[in-house]
Amino acid sequence: MEYTKEEMMIITASKMLQNGEVCFVGIGLPSTACNLARLTHAPEIVLIYESGTIDTKPHILPLSIGDDILAETASTVVSVPEIFNYWLQGGKVDVGFLGGAQIDKFGNINSTVIGPYRNPKVRLPGAGGAPEIASNAKRTFVIMKQSKRSFVDKVDFITSAGFLGGGNERKDLGITGEGPTCIITDLGILEPDPETKEFLLTHIHPGISLEEVKNNTGWELRISENLKTTHEPSKNYLEVLRDLQERTSNSHSQSTL
Repeated sequence: MEYTKEEMMIITASKMLQNGEVCFVGIGLPSTACNLARLTHAPEIVLIYESGTIDTKPHILPLSIGDDILAETASTVVSVPEIFNYWLQGGKVDVGFLGGAQIDKFGNINSTVIGPYRNPKVRLPGAGGAPEIASNAKRTFVIMKQSKRSFVDKVDFITSAGFLGGGNERKDLGITGEGPTCIITDLGILEPDPETKEFLLTHIHPGISLEEVKNNTGWELRISENLKTTHEPSKNYLEVLRDLQERTSNSHSQSTL
């Protein structure tokens, strides 16, 4: 069954999640991957969104954290301060799932500006709750399409902390979460070196060449000695993902009529 690079990325990312985990979800690709996991191998995963919705089970993908589908399908809704103070800072979130506009070789995420902060080329949507998620979730997963524009040697602005300058810098500053444990892209999977914390390629997707991955990375990408090839997506995952996206598209199209 044929599939696109984006479908490969989303399905690979969804499989990183385990049943029963508590996951703080970002909008966009992270939300798609998390809900796909819920609809397939992880039906008991607890999805939390920034607006205060806990254990939400949307039948379509939300447009934003304020989408009413999240509250309608949640087990409970609490205040935003409670989500961050009691759940996130209280150590109850297993995985924070994020995206961004830029990411660098140490997993720092930029969703603030492209170019100088005071005179940017592009002003991006901003931080939202991502800095707190990246700092306090036990682990952080990142999902992004890979290109030299988005995978840079050093981000223009650190919105959400990865391993900062590498090594033990994150730990030395007392940031509690483990940090980004993987970056899932449309070309493969990157994971941090245990010592330097620089991200290296550990998995490559079927049909992708090393040259293509290197050409879409803004630093001299290291390749794992045990480089693996990710599994192709199964027919079941593809069908569930496409059905979810089709239902979402149809619902949002009708709402604008």
